[in-house]
Amino acid sequence: MTTKPTAAAPAEGRDWGKTLFLPETEFPMRAGLPEMEPKLLKRWSDMKLYERLRTQGKGREKFLLHDGPPYANGNIHIGHALNKILKDLVTKSQTMLGYDSNYVPGWDCHGLPIEWQIEQQYRAKGKSKDSVPVGEFRKECRSFADNWLNVQREEFKRLGVIGDWAKPYTTMSFPAEAQIAAECMKFAMNGLLYRGSKPVMWSVVEKTALAEAEVEYHDYQSDTIWVKFPVVSGAVPEGAAVVIWTTTPWTIPGNRAISFSSKIEYAVFEVTKAPDGNWAKTGDLFVLAKKLAADVMKSAKVEAYEEWKSPSGKALHLADVVCAHPLRGKGYDFDVPLLDGDHVTDDTGTGFVHTAPGHGTDDYKIWMDNQFALRQRGIDTTIPFTVDGDGVLTEEAPGFTGKRVLKENGDKGDANDAVIKALSEAGALIARGRLKHQYPHSWRSKKPVIYRNTPQWFIAMDKGFSSGSDPQGLTPTSVTSGHGVRPAGSAPGATRGSNAGTLRQVALAAIEATEWVPASGENRINGMISQRPDWVISRQRAWGVPITVFVHKDTAEVIPGAQFGKSAELMERIVKAMRQKGADAWFEAGSKEKFLTGLVDDPGQWEQVNDILDVWFDSGSTHAYTLGDPEHFPSLSGVKRKVEGGNDRVMYLEGSDQHRGWFHSSLLESCGTRGRAPFDVVLTHGFVLDEKGQKMSKSLGNVVAPQKVIETSGADILRLWVAASDYSDDLRIGPEILKSFVDNYRKLRNTLRWMLGALAHFKPEDAVAHDKLPELDRLMLHRLAELDVEIRAAYAAYDFRKVVSALSQFMNTELSAFYFDIRKDTLYCEAPSSVARKAALTVVEELFRCTCSWLAPIMSFTAEEAWVSRYPGEDASVHLTVFPEIPKAWNDPALDARWEKIRRVRRVVTGALELERAGKRIGSSLEAAPVVHVTDAELRAALDGIDFAQVCITSGITVKSDAAPAGAFALPEIAGVGVVSAKASGKKCARSWRYTDDVGADPDYPELSARDAAAMREIDGK
Repeated sequence: MTTKPTAAAPAEGRDWGKTLFLPETEFPMRAGLPEMEPKLLKRWSDMKLYERLRTQGKGREKFLLHDGPPYANGNIHIGHALNKILKDLVTKSQTMLGYDSNYVPGWDCHGLPIEWQIEQQYRAKGKSKDSVPVGEFRKECRSFADNWLNVQREEFKRLGVIGDWAKPYTTMSFPAEAQIAAECMKFAMNGLLYRGSKPVMWSVVEKTALAEAEVEYHDYQSDTIWVKFPVVSGAVPEGAAVVIWTTTPWTIPGNRAISFSSKIEYAVFEVTKAPDGNWAKTGDLFVLAKKLAADVMKSAKVEAYEEWKSPSGKALHLADVVCAHPLRGKGYDFDVPLLDGDHVTDDTGTGFVHTAPGHGTDDYKIWMDNQFALRQRGIDTTIPFTVDGDGVLTEEAPGFTGKRVLKENGDKGDANDAVIKALSEAGALIARGRLKHQYPHSWRSKKPVIYRNTPQWFIAMDKGFSSGSDPQGLTPTSVTSGHGVRPAGSAPGATRGSNAGTLRQVALAAIEATEWVPASGENRINGMISQRPDWVISRQRAWGVPITVFVHKDTAEVIPGAQFGKSAELMERIVKAMRQKGADAWFEAGSKEKFLTGLVDDPGQWEQVNDILDVWFDSGSTHAYTLGDPEHFPSLSGVKRKVEGGNDRVMYLEGSDQHRGWFHSSLLESCGTRGRAPFDVVLTHGFVLDEKGQKMSKSLGNVVAPQKVIETSGADILRLWVAASDYSDDLRIGPEILKSFVDNYRKLRNTLRWMLGALAHFKPEDAVAHDKLPELDRLMLHRLAELDVEIRAAYAAYDFRKVVSALSQFMNTELSAFYFDIRKDTLYCEAPSSVARKAALTVVEELFRCTCSWLAPIMSFTAEEAWVSRYPGEDASVHLTVFPEIPKAWNDPALDARWEKIRRVRRVVTGALELERAGKRIGSSLEAAPVVHVTDAELRAALDGIDFAQVCITSGITVKSDAAPAGAFALPEIAGVGVVSAKASGKKCARSWRYTDDVGADPDYPELSARDAAAMREIDGK
């Protein structure tokens, strides 16, 4: 409270400003967030805030946000900041809504992102990873991941994210590696895991298969060729050839069929004129799609051609046509059938698709779909392995063995040129060219990838299985086909359990049962699951969790397996060893004998699989060793979701790219082992772009680093940006955008600061009961009641943008520019005993309590600083509170309707005063005493009993019910109100600056109004 002046102070010439109850607070105007925030982080650590939240939350319904693990391989970027802040907004707001909302951070520590870094370090030293023992290499990968985990942990904590940073989960912890292996073995037990052969995207540079989520598309210039496949049988003229077009000449050795579409109109075209020496010669007969014939002939430099007419007049029946390989006689002496496929179009090319089942998804599918029919026709359906892991053509590509598709560094090899030359010499080429198009690249090495047929481990999408805990009774994955592996997609049938269905069916049902935010996420992942092929889960790498199964060398039986009677014991041995030594236990010398001795007759008859699990399987299994693991994560145990008859919820929150990544793999993993999704709510956000909407890149110089923003402006500015942005779309950030958030932050901070300053003069025992409050003060409590409903609903819907908008409008407009402006005179000038003053302070206390709480999930540091400033104490924290409960009595719609009318009239008065200020006829609004003409009866009635001069912050006001004279100020949108400006009469009070006729009425205070003189008598003790 302001220091009481002494009674001896002279009445005239006093510094009356020192007698006012002006705001007093140590809460600074300038935030100094870069310096203040680390202090609060230390305070939270010292007071064990996270642990106290866990204790406080016991017994509440749970809302767990399971962290999608980032890779521990570098400093965080702005996308990381967006993601972690959004997660913190969720957990903090759910906590303050009354849930036990816990956040345990996690890290993905396996896979290529880390292994690639170590390999690059080796290359820089002239070493190869193959020159060191696998255990040593894995140790270096673990050390690398551990180092970056610690770096990222501090960077994430600096964002103000509250979580169990002391005990995060990591995919490389021994218990985690053991559980990941166990999850894989569950798929072996339920019959969905099998070893098959199919084309997969393969990185020659990294020498491993890649999942779709590990691939990105960039411009690439490909060689293109138009190739003749001579017809050997079928209802087409003798000497005709089917023409295909391809952008991958190197796949011609792998060709086994040609695809066409029965929905496309085809014809035979005869070349009637061609240049001398041309590949396409006069008299050639080409079978082409009619729509594309002109384009093909142009590419082949044909000068004239005509459509060949069948003597019978019958349309071509392409399903009966069989062609010869264009390199027949050079090791390719097999028939090439034509197959009807839905994937064939007449948008480009020739209307025919060269089909190499070992080098493309569509090629593989149509080949597999026609297996039975092809065998009936005597066609060998074995898929050749024409390219090895180094991108080199094998002996199964006669004439091209040793040629490279891609070099080890990812550059184009010599295979294309060799194949094109051979086709030309065989007279099979009619045209060639080059095409710049989007082509798949590894997102790590940034080098092109290829499709190649390779033995891999798969999880079947369309095979019946039981997702229950007892997999007994399922048939083992023991059927093989060629090369000791089964073609993918041909997984054997299984005895269906109580949860009968396919993995695809179970996953689609789980998607429908999940809440997707935004709702469009459901359609996106639904489409992906509906169309996806079997899941390739094997990688030919060293750093990760191995596929912990054994394969019999003669029968190809896989153990653990549903019909291997000692599977449970085998699984127990493997899991126990990994819990003690991690996944390294699998690679130790003698591990096969250790695991199999006593369980099989001859361990030597079993092949130990050393392929590494796809890292997406790792991260997709994280729910299995975090949620509900009381031993390692007790704070996450005891969850009882709706599928289990409870009301607890689990949320997954990541970028929209994770529909094909973490959301996808987690869904499939959990559905395959538990028959349900691991989540109840999935929230997705967009990517961060620069201010112009461009992707950030160092070369463009438009990268916004979160560390830099924090260093200059503070983490709360980043948090405000995240909360105020539409995260469902791509977000933009840059200097100008951040500047606008700094301005908005400053306004919100200053509103909190003013309330803290005013409350320095408030004593809780002076609080005024709600029914004794003046109307304006009750109106503010009514607005709190309205906002409480709006903000709770927005937080519950994860609509943080709406929270920021509502609070900014309320605090900047309704409070600072309206209520506080009006009540400053009462708060600063009224006597200490004034009920009006105490009433205003009572309301300011409630306003501060609510707005500070509502802001806490967003501006976590600032809200904490303000809260502790108001409610000091070693254990005080706004983050240990819940959103205030608003009494029902505060909700007063009738009062709100009355004041809506009062504020409409006030707008007209304010407009008139602004004109007077602009014309320099007045300075302060207190110099005015306007006449307000209100002919609208409802508006006039609303003003009854209101000190309208106080509401308009004038020294006087006259309200009349007659029509305003000509020239009166009016607003067209507010009919029936006109204002005639007039200056206030009387003298200016030296203390309140109001003009009144009673200045000097108290001889002891001749410079003051009667109201201020009475206040001074109380202050001075007279």
